Amino acid sequence: MKALTEYLWFETKQKRELIRLTDTVEKLVKKSGIQEGMALVSAMHITAGVFVNDDEPGLHQDIWKWLEGLAPEGPDYQHHRTGEDNGHAHLKSLLIHHEVVLPVTNGALDLGPWQQVFYAEFDGQRRKRVIVKILGE
Repeated sequence: MKALTEYLWFETKQKRELIRLTDTVEKLVKKSGIQEGMALVSAMHITAGVFVNDDEPGLHQDIWKWLEGLAPEGPDYQHHRTGEDNGHAHLKSLLIHHEVVLPVTNGALDLGPWQQVFYAEFDGQRRKRVIVKILGE
């Protein structure tokens, strides 16, 4: 089995941001030389997430509205008693989840017609990373 591990670093300009990773992951799959396998894309921070969905601005607005409705910024979360103010970001990460596993077929990401890979930042403006690990033959 072959493997490639790469780290992607981000420092978002906003506290909340979406970054499309599809092209970057596809380039890493090519770099790996793996023809059949899987690509793991995982946020290495507990206030961020990774997901697969459509790259459509209206949907992005719907996602932010949905997340804010379920885990609004500002309320007095128990987590804030530690001196932090990002309880909402931790909960949003749980909702989106921190990683995805993507199929690699014939040396390329094997995504559906509208599927794109995104990094979701919920408490940004500081340096964070994502691991991309590609495994296979």
